[in-house]
Amino acid sequence: MKITEHIAQAKGKTLFSFEIVPPKKGNNIEDLYKNIEPLLEFKPPFIDVTTAREEYYYKEHPNGLLEKKLTRMRPGTVGICSAIQHKYDVDTVPHVLCGGFTKEETEDLLVDCFYLGIDNVMALRGDAMKEERYFRPTKNGNAYALDLVKQIDNLRKGIYLHDDVEANTKMDFCIGVAGYPEKHIESPSKVFDLEKLKEKVDNGADYIVTQMFFDNKKYFEFVEKAKQMGINVPIIPGIKPISVKKHLNIIPQAFFLDFPEELVKEIEKCKNNAEVKQVGVEWAIQQSIELKQAGVPSLHYYSMGKSENIIQIISKVF
Repeated sequence: MKITEHIAQAKGKTLFSFEIVPPKKGNNIEDLYKNIEPLLEFKPPFIDVTTAREEYYYKEHPNGLLEKKLTRMRPGTVGICSAIQHKYDVDTVPHVLCGGFTKEETEDLLVDCFYLGIDNVMALRGDAMKEERYFRPTKNGNAYALDLVKQIDNLRKGIYLHDDVEANTKMDFCIGVAGYPEKHIESPSKVFDLEKLKEKVDNGADYIVTQMFFDNKKYFEFVEKAKQMGINVPIIPGIKPISVKKHLNIIPQAFFLDFPEELVKEIEKCKNNAEVKQVGVEWAIQQSIELKQAGVPSLHYYSMGKSENIIQIISKVF
């Protein structure tokens, strides 16, 4: 079922969803299942599965020379989505990236999703490679999330990259995209960022999931300005509970956002990361309750494969 259908059937009731990271290459999927299963008690209608672009590693040869090679450390997102969907009868949302994929590879990935009965995809540009300061499109790949949305929307219309498929074979995906309450780190202004978001919606995006934020005012302001601009699709808030003190430095640099001063002071008081984790849980509970009372379509948690703190949060909220 499509995410938009889940939201419509809820009739104003706030849903719960979460996001997981695929296991690294060579690891067993059972550990992932162990983290998912405790959360299924709360009946999430959908689960997002992230993906990662290729990265470099160096292979040392017997002569001492190093060879630079490419690999994907977390492959198999579509397969994992299919496994979860069929094992637990819950919809999954694979993340589809521009970076690291040609348009042909993207089309093949989407064909696989269609074959496997996956109805939803999250269209993202993705990050720059670790060795690069700025994002560079893959040769023959999509440069922006907007381009990716257009490619997916074309498949919904039966338009493929090449003329080898009959036009009546259409893939009716529900397309999600990212929104940034405090603007994308590369965007010159909030208005510019919203204009780009509207382009994605105008070209086929069906719903929006926001980047993490720690001040609900930022979300409410973002939603209001989006509506003023004519963006009328569901906007799902993304919540990430703080779990370690170094997040105070890492998250603002990586995601261009601010922490509320009250939260900073509480974390600074903590003597260890166990205390930080509990502060993060309590803060996320407060955020979630307020957002739920405001009637948000769903609360989407960035669990990153760890379920203990998410369970504490949703048991107090749902």
